[in-house]
Amino acid sequence: MKEARLAKGLSLDDLQTITKIQKRYLLGIEEGNYTSMPGNFYVRAFIKQYAEAVQLDPEEIFETYSSEIPSALQEVLPEQLSRVKTHKGLNETNSKFLDFLPKILIAIFIIGLFALVYYFLQKNASNNANDPVNKEKAPADYFQSADLTKDKKKPKKIDTVQTNQSKDGAVQTPTTDATKQELTVTQSKGSHSFYELKNADKFEVKVVSKGQTWVNMKNDKGYSFFQGLLKSGLTDSKTIDFSKESAAVIVVGRTVDAEIYVNDQKLEYAVPPANSVRQDITITYVPKVK
Repeated sequence: MKEARLAKGLSLDDLQTITKIQKRYLLGIEEGNYTSMPGNFYVRAFIKQYAEAVQLDPEEIFETYSSEIPSALQEVLPEQLSRVKTHKGLNETNSKFLDFLPKILIAIFIIGLFALVYYFLQKNASNNANDPVNKEKAPADYFQSADLTKDKKKPKKIDTVQTNQSKDGAVQTPTTDATKQELTVTQSKGSHSFYELKNADKFEVKVVSKGQTWVNMKNDKGYSFFQGLLKSGLTDSKTIDFSKESAAVIVVGRTVDAEIYVNDQKLEYAVPPANSVRQDITITYVPKVK
């Protein structure tokens, strides 16, 4: 995992910003020292977040290093098994109950874990995020960028770049073609949004960082043209020409600090950055018929 981090040019401070995991825990994971962790459950959770941040498969890591990574259930079993051994004087009925007690506790633990996962899935899927976005009934926030969340007026379209100035005062470059390009939201599922670009002569995507954010810019076949950290004041933007591709997939690790432009048109996040910090954005390109 350390090698994967270094290969991506990320420092522990960068990884701490991306994952929100304290630097000392990240260092403990790289050194295989879990004594400073709050518990086995957090060890596995932190390793999973670390692996996903550097694009490794956490399940493969758990399976490969199963003998080294502690199991989350180890915190429950030893204590309960020791209790069974200290009650040898109980009658046969109580003994049978104690034999089943660890299994009952494991079942309760697993049920609780599933309930927790279900709760977070439901929370992320709020605001009808599992249904295709319909401009007639979707919340106004679906058509607003991060700095316009207080503006409750829903625009009729987000597919025009005709004006020379955006609502926040930033000058936008109009298209040179007489016919405007159309960039529309077609669907939104959780943190994954889908757009369609029509009536455009080219397909260029630019990501600009207003702070610090990790970005992966790839096509729909999984080939990555760029992945790395964009920092304001250093390398704060990246532009990729996807004109020869059928679609572009933009993975943003911190949407609150990132702005996306398609042919100089600012893309409005379908899901507000405050609701989902990490988002996957797929833009399908329908070339203009000449």
